[in-house]
Amino acid sequence: QLQASGGGLVQAGGSLRLSCVASGTILSVNFIRWHRQAPGKQREFVALMTRSGNTNYADSVKGRFTISRDNAKNTVYLEMNSLKLEDTGVYYCYANWPLKELWGQGTQVTVSS
Repeated sequence: QLQASGGGLVQAGGSLRLSCVASGTILSVNFIRWHRQAPGKQREFVALMTRSGNTNYADSVKGRFTISRDNAKNTVYLEMNSLKLEDTGVYYCYANWPLKELWGQGTQVTVSS
């Protein structure tokens, strides 16, 4: 099970940190990704972290968002800075292990002007 949290209402230019807690260890995960879905739009990729710690970001969030993890807490974070109106959406975490994959339930991020 994956539990995402940390969303909320924030003004443009502000920051939020999302958390994604796994019910089991994330040490063996192949990769973990954050996605988001804006109203009326398809779900899109935001950020990825591999087991070895390599990261990748969507061009729209590079330099503003940072994905990180705490293995001891089985938690992956998404630090979001300099938020823009277009960052509004439901944010989902996704984890891929060798024998299973899971989506979190999503957490709402709303950026206001």
